[in-house]
Amino acid sequence: MTSADTTPAAAPATRTLDDVPGWFFKADQELFGWFLTRQTQRGRTGDLLELGAYLGRSAILLGSHLQDGETFTVCDLFDSDAPDDDNSAEMAMSYRKTLTRQAFEDNYLAFHDLLPTVIQAPTSVLADGRIPDGSCRFIHIDASHLYEHVAGDIQVARAALAKDGLVALDDYRAEHTPGVSAAVWEAVFAHGLRPILLTPEKFYGTWGDPEEAQREVLERDWVAEGYRMDEDMIAGGRVYRLAYEPPAPPARPAPPRRSAPRRLALDVLPPFATRAARRALRAARARRPQ
Repeated sequence: MTSADTTPAAAPATRTLDDVPGWFFKADQELFGWFLTRQTQRGRTGDLLELGAYLGRSAILLGSHLQDGETFTVCDLFDSDAPDDDNSAEMAMSYRKTLTRQAFEDNYLAFHDLLPTVIQAPTSVLADGRIPDGSCRFIHIDASHLYEHVAGDIQVARAALAKDGLVALDDYRAEHTPGVSAAVWEAVFAHGLRPILLTPEKFYGTWGDPEEAQREVLERDWVAEGYRMDEDMIAGGRVYRLAYEPPAPPARPAPPRRSAPRRLALDVLPPFATRAARRALRAARARRPQ
């Protein structure tokens, strides 16, 4: 056996975004791309920021929209120790076995030549001003699910976003993340965050003009593409709800109905007789000319 024979086989190449593990689903993939493309088409520039990256599924898409002169920053603990017991318990329950910086970087580099700026630390470190005020056009928050941490991340985003920049907040309504819900709606009712659009997984908002972003959303015929679009009012402001509704699978043909006498016979015969009758019926069908 040669040395080449002992070399481990290479892992299958990652080819599409859906090959990357994570919870970044179709509606949000489309919305991220739609908002970022519209910003570029309208000549808006600014940096991109992601707080909480997991294995890179959303970061890969964000990196695809990075323009010349812009910076994309990702902040995540990855496989570092959490700064407090509650956060450590959350990571142990959900991420510790799979989340590593190396896995994130491998996934990202399967799609891009260069890594983003990676800050391996609690997202709270960004409150020190290392992200310049007003420098970002789009921020994705998907780090801790604990109220205190999310509330802090939202304040980081508020300072970092440009006037009409957009923030996407994950898990704002999930059953297991009430802390995120509390922080998001507190930001709406107490800190000036204005809703633009909601999906089953993410809240999209701005501290600028939500109507401009909503007009951009409505430029696309989502319903024709299999989405459901609804409109609501929250505290006097309009907000849209978007959800993808995949087409239902084709119905399977119903099995042929047995005749009434046959059904009755099979129902009332004892089990051994029923089995004999079924064998006889199968044999008779097999003898029929094709």
